[in-house]
Amino acid sequence: MWKRSIMAWVCGLTAASVWGAADGKPQTVALTQGWEFSKEGAEEWLPAQVPGTVHQDLMNQGKLENPFFGMNEEKVQWVEKENWLYRTVFQVDSAQLARGAAELRFEGLDTYADVYLNGSLLLKSDNMFVGYTLPVKPVLRKGENRLMIRFRSAVNETLPQWESDGFNYPADNDHAEKRVSVYSRKAPYSYGWDWGIRLVTSGIWRPVKLVFYDDARIDDYYVRQQAISEQEARLENQLEVTNVTDKEQQAVVRIDYSCKGVEKTLEQTVSLAPGKNRICLPLVIDQPHLWMPNGWGEPALYDFTASVTVNGREVASQKEQIGLRSIRVVKEKDKDGESFYFEVNGKPLFAKGSNMIPNDALLPNVTAERYARLMEDVQRSNMNMIRVWGGGIYEDDKFYEEADRHGILVWQDFLFACTTYPHDPTFLKRVAEEAAYNIKRLRNHASLAMWCGNNEIYEGMRYWGWKEKYTPEIYAEMTRGYDVLFRQLLPSLVKELDPDRFYMHGSPYEANWGRPESWKIADSHNWGTWYGQKPFESFDTEIPRFMSEYGFQAFPEMKTIRTFAEPKDYALESEVMNAHQKSTIGNFLIQKTMALYYKVPQKFEDLVYVGLVLQGQGMRHGMEAHRRNRPYCMGSLAWQLNDSWPVVSWSSIDYYGNWKAMQYQTQRAFAPVLVDAIKEGEDLCYYLMSDKLTDEDVTLNLELMDFDGKVYSKRKIDGKLPANTSLLLAKENWEQELQGRPAATSLMHMVLKNKRGEVLSDEIYYFAYAKDQQLPKEGLSYQVKEKNGKCEVTLKARKLMRDIFLEIPEQGARFSDNFFDLLPGQQKKVVIDLPDGRPLKDVQLTVHTINALN
Repeated sequence: MWKRSIMAWVCGLTAASVWGAADGKPQTVALTQGWEFSKEGAEEWLPAQVPGTVHQDLMNQGKLENPFFGMNEEKVQWVEKENWLYRTVFQVDSAQLARGAAELRFEGLDTYADVYLNGSLLLKSDNMFVGYTLPVKPVLRKGENRLMIRFRSAVNETLPQWESDGFNYPADNDHAEKRVSVYSRKAPYSYGWDWGIRLVTSGIWRPVKLVFYDDARIDDYYVRQQAISEQEARLENQLEVTNVTDKEQQAVVRIDYSCKGVEKTLEQTVSLAPGKNRICLPLVIDQPHLWMPNGWGEPALYDFTASVTVNGREVASQKEQIGLRSIRVVKEKDKDGESFYFEVNGKPLFAKGSNMIPNDALLPNVTAERYARLMEDVQRSNMNMIRVWGGGIYEDDKFYEEADRHGILVWQDFLFACTTYPHDPTFLKRVAEEAAYNIKRLRNHASLAMWCGNNEIYEGMRYWGWKEKYTPEIYAEMTRGYDVLFRQLLPSLVKELDPDRFYMHGSPYEANWGRPESWKIADSHNWGTWYGQKPFESFDTEIPRFMSEYGFQAFPEMKTIRTFAEPKDYALESEVMNAHQKSTIGNFLIQKTMALYYKVPQKFEDLVYVGLVLQGQGMRHGMEAHRRNRPYCMGSLAWQLNDSWPVVSWSSIDYYGNWKAMQYQTQRAFAPVLVDAIKEGEDLCYYLMSDKLTDEDVTLNLELMDFDGKVYSKRKIDGKLPANTSLLLAKENWEQELQGRPAATSLMHMVLKNKRGEVLSDEIYYFAYAKDQQLPKEGLSYQVKEKNGKCEVTLKARKLMRDIFLEIPEQGARFSDNFFDLLPGQQKKVVIDLPDGRPLKDVQLTVHTINALN
């Protein structure tokens, strides 16, 4: 019955699915080939991909429509209610059976899975976020071995818990009548969210490996950074080594470490007792190369290798890349309330970044290449921090490796969001295992800056009406559960396993966007410009100590909309558009806010374009307000960086990797040096913002001109660009600045230069909203040239051109710049290429401007 699986496995073997040597080192077999799946009871076995999900396998076999298209989300919900079987066959030879030990390693099973090997029940898993290592030598057979996994429906599995509780938890993002998501340790967003599709997946979502080895294995290798300075790094190499024999063994534990071509070694002879052994090798590195965040210097990484040698043979090794740095979260009471900021290598850092959700509703689609591209985008955008939000997943190792390499700090939430959770013994046991597993998995990463218990649960308990909704007894249990989970269990595990990192019980810590007094304490989530329907100018006065969430929506561009809708659906309130708009006030609010700043187009395609511009300009307003108010405010993390499917959302990068206008405006707002003008009462104020670590003498050149290029006046202001802070350089009555000129046709061109004449910042201040401006209808010309597989677009403006958007049909195309303004007489070259290296040919370019719609 399993003959085809055997042949597929053999084919996989010849494709290098086995690595390691027979000289004592471990041998690893990747069990990725020859898998089949079936709906339980159907007896129809079809080819499966591992890693993968049942939804992907059904789509690959033509059994399920693309859930992202049209109204198909409704048509695929049956999958979550079924049980699914996966199986494969693999071969084991006598040499492998003779090894000292064998383990079956699952890095991710989603979620309730019974694992059978050769008739033995090895595991009943109940947590998507935990890896499982199963000793299997006693049940392995020479020749054919049969592996079967039964995935039980996460919805059906937890219905008895829901029935016995007798109430719905306040998990409003769980898009089902019976909200069972809280009972499972499974990615919360898979049950739906206010930007997310509901795809309650199951399957082998991360790799499966069979490992053979002798004598001993390294279970954990932790390079603890006890004290880091420019002079020295004091470290402890902490290892957990398991002796798999039944007798004590002498072994040599060796640490090799290197950076920038300099290699050094440390070793120690130890006695390994049978079972687990804990070993610590202290180490001091003089004059270390420090890991620096993006914008401050090189994120230097050391290569560390720990190895164990028994009887002259290396039997185990583990490699880690380590960035030496100190990170301190400063959360202290002060005259204004309570601070919240990150200090890196002894210097206060203004956090510039975004909140990240999972990159796909079908997680195995997230490849190493997608992670690499996302981190490149983050680095290019002048960000230095990403918050991994608590409704998603603990990301793959590759994500944190890329963050290490690009100098991006990671604020890591534990995976709880927007609802209270159970706290019964079984649930707490699962959480403890999950937290321990992921703390140990991630703690070596230089990028990992802090742990946070949850997203918005404490805020919800106090301000979202839950106390009135539930009985006093139920609410009291919810309060007790919060304390047990987030003030006792999780902080105790962080203190034990990652004692040098900061932990906070939840985000926001204390603040609520509707209560101004609370903004003075720690971090804030400000949803005033969305749920409060406030104008973007509210950002100028609603200043927190650290803004960890704020956002505004936009549609993705038309080429992404075309992937899920047909022309007949191109209407704001069409059935398909509403299916891809999960916020209840979304489309209404986009139009309402647009009318404040722009003329609202009637044509759907134009509305999409202006919406992109609106989101970009509005969110930039907030970013600049936060930077201006440094050091009172020390962070600006926008909601949200990315999408998990093609959808209308708060993202700045859409599902296919296309930058929305917001990402280009983020890049500008977070530039290392920025000049920013803003009206404050009767004054027009000029601010300088710098993330550089040294002062610099500068000159601000100001030109007042009209939209045709006529210059009314010029002047210069000399000053000092202060290191690592914000400064009000000058201010003047804004009507005097205009000199009687009409605001509807005037602008201020601001160019900041250093004493060497280098341009540090080049920005434009407009005296009127776009809807009130008298913009020239024409005045832009451009040429397109294909060169070395890339497309070069050279644009020239005879008159002011606002928010120029270059659009091509290719998904994920990279633009050197987009959504920019050109002043009269300015010329600009934009280079377009594809991230996968394919050449761009016969480019179909469309150019949009606000001018054409005014």
